[in-house]
Amino acid sequence: MKKIISIFGPTGIGKTDIAIELAKKDNGEIIGVDSRQIYKGIPVGTAQPSKKQLCEAKHHLIGFKDLNEKVSAGEYLNLIDNKIDDILSRNKNPILCGGTGMYFNTLIEGIFEGSHTNEAIRFRLENEYERNKKNLYEKLQKVDPEYSKKVHPNNKKRLLRALEIYETTGKPISKNFNLKNNKSKYFENYHYVYLKLNKELLDARLKIRIEKMLQEGMISEVEKICIKNIDISHINYIGFREVSQFLDKKISMEECIENIHIRTRQYAKRQNKWFKSHFYNDSVEVQYNSINDIVDKLKQIN
Repeated sequence: MKKIISIFGPTGIGKTDIAIELAKKDNGEIIGVDSRQIYKGIPVGTAQPSKKQLCEAKHHLIGFKDLNEKVSAGEYLNLIDNKIDDILSRNKNPILCGGTGMYFNTLIEGIFEGSHTNEAIRFRLENEYERNKKNLYEKLQKVDPEYSKKVHPNNKKRLLRALEIYETTGKPISKNFNLKNNKSKYFENYHYVYLKLNKELLDARLKIRIEKMLQEGMISEVEKICIKNIDISHINYIGFREVSQFLDKKISMEECIENIHIRTRQYAKRQNKWFKSHFYNDSVEVQYNSINDIVDKLKQIN
């Protein structure tokens, strides 16, 4: 079968536009690989494809989960495989597109058994973290000294996940990482394409995009979540805290934009660092290539 083109790169680099043009020119349908864009109710703040873009090419796994739902990497792997099955059954070409490196990595390296989220354990650990995160970190040092060296006590997400996995599987996360399986059944068919862009150009794009998001409904999205008192801490929605502070008149709009820009730049930097340290088949410098040039290159991969 043809290679499954998998387009990834930092936020704001233009992955969606490229995937759409490839889908239009190569009989394709797009599967989102993004841990934030899977949620309903926050299409603007998570930069989901616009209504116009959704009409230009068929998309899957975009805006389909309620805000209070959590999805593990293992669950997402199964969702992607099922969508690929469906697309291939209709003689279309699946195209993966997103910025969540962990999901991409899971497709070819797999995920260990028992990696699913345990809501009861997670809830208890979150409460314990709020009371005394030092105690939780010391617990991680005892049960998994190897992994504890990679986790800062203030990194709540990684600390709680490590302890959750230990309690769920009976094995420390460092041992579980050596037991990966359940790869995507298409893992030999993926062709990973990493999009790159000069840091200064990417920063400028991000600033413009943030201002546009705020103008197009991000503030209203945050307001609705606050009114309904929905806990979205598991989503790590960049901009939620800043817009909430603006709504509470704690910061100005200018400060709101700048603070979101800082966090988004930091996120893009972390993404790039992660992508550079993991496997990919091709890389494309976006600033030196038009969308059409990039799409033409991708079409030639098979």
